[in-house]
Amino acid sequence: MKTRIKICGITTMQSAQAAVDAGADAIGFVFAPRSPRRIRSEDAAEIMADLPLFVATVSLFVNPSVDTFIEIEQTCPTTHVQLHGQEDEALVEQCGPAIKAVHFKPDTAEQELARWQACDAVEAVLVDGSSGGQGTTLDWAKLATLTKTITKPLILAGGLSPDNVHEAIRIVRPYAVDVSSSVESAPGVKDDAKIKAFCHAVQQADAEMASHDPRE
Repeated sequence: MKTRIKICGITTMQSAQAAVDAGADAIGFVFAPRSPRRIRSEDAAEIMADLPLFVATVSLFVNPSVDTFIEIEQTCPTTHVQLHGQEDEALVEQCGPAIKAVHFKPDTAEQELARWQACDAVEAVLVDGSSGGQGTTLDWAKLATLTKTITKPLILAGGLSPDNVHEAIRIVRPYAVDVSSSVESAPGVKDDAKIKAFCHAVQQADAEMASHDPRE
């Protein structure tokens, strides 16, 4: 199965094009006020307008007000919405359908996955090693034991890099991987070569697993 790739925290058309050229399936725009990757909705809309037809876009919010969410979405209506804070079911339903991010903690991971599996407004669950954008890995083996409890697409994030994404995909078998800080030269500044290396590593992992999978 193809592992989808999302490059998050895009702030320039150059970075967006680098992601597309490398084979990314989606790019993410961060609208969290305190993030070094924050982009104005008007600038994101300009980038989005120049993307190829089948490249998905994702708007990332952290505990937004409904008014803020609506205002940004009216300016920049992305393909998907990602909620990366402590949003409750009521807010997710108002902003959804949404990708709901979960901060992986071994003691609560099973309950959190079950919580968002049960929410009709959640179209996919993203599991991160931190509250987001900090490049913190998580216990992939522990997560792998829990993936059978959910049927919604699982997106893996947190500390992924060209050096470790192969192992992460082998263990977790996620629907998609999401990367931001490890493909930067500085916080908020994407590096074209690192984006290319990351996408290549994902593609290589898929090819190697397919060649060893008796179902293929």
